[in-house]
Amino acid sequence: MAATYMPFNVGTIKGLDYRSYGNLKPNVLPMHHTKRMFVVKASSNSDGHMKKLGRSDAECEAAVVAGNVPEAPPVPPIPSSPAGTPVIPSFDINRRPRRNRRSQVFRSAFQETSLSPANFVYPLFIHEGEEDTPIGAMPGCYRLGWRHGLLEEVAKARDVGVNSIVLFPKVPDALKTPTGDEAYNDSGLVPRTIRLLKDKYPDLVIYTDVALDPYSSDGHDGIVREDGVIMNDETVYQLCKQAVSQARAGADVVSPSDMMDGRVGSIRSALDAEGFQHVSIMSYTAKYASSFYGPFREALDSNPRFGDKKTYQMNPANYREALVELRADESEGADILLVKPGLPYLDVIRLLRDNSPLPVAAYQVSGEYSMIKAGGVLKMIDEEKVMLESLMCLRRAGADIILTYFALQAARVLCGEK
Repeated sequence: MAATYMPFNVGTIKGLDYRSYGNLKPNVLPMHHTKRMFVVKASSNSDGHMKKLGRSDAECEAAVVAGNVPEAPPVPPIPSSPAGTPVIPSFDINRRPRRNRRSQVFRSAFQETSLSPANFVYPLFIHEGEEDTPIGAMPGCYRLGWRHGLLEEVAKARDVGVNSIVLFPKVPDALKTPTGDEAYNDSGLVPRTIRLLKDKYPDLVIYTDVALDPYSSDGHDGIVREDGVIMNDETVYQLCKQAVSQARAGADVVSPSDMMDGRVGSIRSALDAEGFQHVSIMSYTAKYASSFYGPFREALDSNPRFGDKKTYQMNPANYREALVELRADESEGADILLVKPGLPYLDVIRLLRDNSPLPVAAYQVSGEYSMIKAGGVLKMIDEEKVMLESLMCLRRAGADIILTYFALQAARVLCGEK
């Protein structure tokens, strides 16, 4: 047995005499430690084991039967309460949930939700330039040069277990048109980037964004009629060509984020007709007309030139409407259902989780990311802890995967890196 004193300021244990425990001796603390706490350890041996006496099992049992019970550590003393604690009878309650929380071992054993780098999809912004350009509204994020910085960032992510990315292009203004034809240019930025990544990392899972806003001179997700109406069916026709172009380049998952009606079924048919039955569709099932997207639009310079997106993206006040979108996407062949934004819409994530067997994705959008970053810089919150908690909450609500700009940072923490 061995004893020591903990080097912090706590109350003494009343009525405990170390001399009654054989060779237990107190350690002397520095003078500034005025209060001490007695801690009993299992053994004084450096390896923590008692010396064996070479007896057989039968001899050990016979000794116990004869009353020669081997020594063991004493019953731990009951810790004292601080002075002034009221003396009251214990509550007569059978159920005390805190019993299952009393140590880290218990908490880990009963943890219902896990968080792993495999749950992350890393959104990456790309541009035609060679240098990486910082995004002012998103600290730590960059428009990455597609031939240089992007490859380096993907390598960093893969090193900590993040092997899924989604690409968002910053398209030169000169290539933007009202009908977004650059979206399905096989030599465009996204198809070129996919081919480069697949050549370098064949097992990398690449998600792509299917929408016209990065390619539209109007900044909308669809073709805009002269009276300001977003044209649905004509837009879907363009989106089908965009999805096929991305699949041809090697995309694993195409992700229509446009919120046009009927686009999932049309894209599925177009992919199958071109022999891309293996390419998955992650539908932005419940994408809300949210104010949390501002930093993202700065990153891609894709703000609408007029109006807003409320005629095709969902009303933030609506909950049941997500079921309408869910049933349409399921029937049209979606493989993954996505909710965007994430944390403000945990109820919608749970709604989809409870009503569909399909995988559910959540997008922790740029506004969510930037608020946590800003709070951390201002020392108002612990950035790392809030980051991990927010991701865990998305998982707890029912998200199988999370699109998050924290993917690399969070994965490093989960892997024990700093």
